[in-house]
Amino acid sequence: MPVLKGAEPFRADGTDDHGHIGVVVCHGFTGTPQSMRPWAEHLAAAGYAIRLPRLPGHGTRWQDLNKTGWPDWYGEIRRAYDDIAANCDTVFACGLSMGGTLATKLAEDLGDQVAGLVLVNSAYGTLRKDAQFAPYLARVIRSWPGIGSDIKKVGMAELSYDRTPLRAVVSMQALWRLVVADLPKITAPILHFRSTEDHVVDSLSSELLHAGATTTTVTEVPLTNSYHVATVDNDAEQIFAGSVEFIREHSGARHAEADS
Repeated sequence: MPVLKGAEPFRADGTDDHGHIGVVVCHGFTGTPQSMRPWAEHLAAAGYAIRLPRLPGHGTRWQDLNKTGWPDWYGEIRRAYDDIAANCDTVFACGLSMGGTLATKLAEDLGDQVAGLVLVNSAYGTLRKDAQFAPYLARVIRSWPGIGSDIKKVGMAELSYDRTPLRAVVSMQALWRLVVADLPKITAPILHFRSTEDHVVDSLSSELLHAGATTTTVTEVPLTNSYHVATVDNDAEQIFAGSVEFIREHSGARHAEADS
């Protein structure tokens, strides 16, 4: 199927003179790079090399997503990392929702090769009662209503599917379990932006992150004027500026260690 207009991946090769810093940027479940493009462009304008891939099964039609699973999505993020790490001394990972889950797994698998994580409403589980029935429902129905465009800002919409593919949901739940189990492996510092009103990812995810990431620091910043897709909502500029500050702080510390 052709890729939806606006769902294309984004990349920039970087112009900074601070050791070739790269950032892997990950969009969320049923979404597209569109929801992350302004953030990625802001980071590129700060001089960083950027890789914002389109995850397999996304940006075409929801039926395609049901033909993929978390190893496909994560594989794309690993390829993005490998591509950018070939030319960058320091690599960070940023993600929204399930994109945050994938970024977290990257830090779990690669250890100190990931310099830091910037997460926005990252997902690790849910309190929703219907979610526990997804493995059974997926055997008889293919999808349920979509979760996209949970945005407070008037006139803003997310390019996402209007249906949520259930087989893919079941695979995402399997990813959650793996990532939560490995949270103690993370050594990279974490900056977590969390909307105080989010109709997609509930409080359990934040609780799991804080309880599990015991070998690093987790700094949580509340977003009071945005819903779930905060990267294109009213608090987007706070995320953009905060992530640049975080990257500068932690990449600077790394280079100071290397020079000492």
